[in-house]
Amino acid sequence: MRLVSGMRSVTALADLPQLERQTLSGTAYAALSDLLASGRLAPGERLSLRQSAAAFGVSVMPVREAVSRLVADGVLEVSPARVIRVPMMSQDAFRALAETRIAVEGIAAARTALRHSAEDLSAIRNAEAAFRSEAEATQPDRARAIQLNRDLHFAIYDACGLAPLREIIARLWLKAGPVINLDLRAHPERLRQGFALRRHAEALAAIEARDAPAAERAIAADIREAAEFILARGGLQDHSGGD
Repeated sequence: MRLVSGMRSVTALADLPQLERQTLSGTAYAALSDLLASGRLAPGERLSLRQSAAAFGVSVMPVREAVSRLVADGVLEVSPARVIRVPMMSQDAFRALAETRIAVEGIAAARTALRHSAEDLSAIRNAEAAFRSEAEATQPDRARAIQLNRDLHFAIYDACGLAPLREIIARLWLKAGPVINLDLRAHPERLRQGFALRRHAEALAAIEARDAPAAERAIAADIREAAEFILARGGLQDHSGGD
């Protein structure tokens, strides 16, 4: 029996190189996902497999596998000329995405208000303060503000206690992030107007008070007002297909 057990161990060890490759692919997927969700890639922006691989310090193969997964997720696309890029988004698709986010992220915020720990609340407070400090700066770094906005939202969602819900939200942000990036970089006045600052403060206050309906309303208003601003600026396609 010991011999059989030893043989099984050797067989298992033989699979480790494949596991390592899959781990690199997963790391590349996570890195590209973070670029999308945090708004560091814009709609229409192209991706180079070789440049991405060099930036991540890996070979091209795991990056290609990660890109294939993101294409399957619908958050990257490959043109007929084999160019990899972030898709453009139609107005109708963006409205549907915003309404879905309002419903799903509102649930997460409400749950966080009811069940957050002291550690969760500290993380949310710190994230809110970091965004506020950047947004109120004389010359805010818009790219950093976009990432800090994402960090605050996910500090809230991380505390909701439902891993599948958090995963759904993360997938929605893969599509939302690039549009937020495009909007804030083209229209810095949205930071100065302070809509997000007010809604973030309301969400924090509601979570502190364990007021679930108020937390849900604050997050819903934050998403809705940002979506209305983006749609009003006309930066999206006016139909569901084409470039």
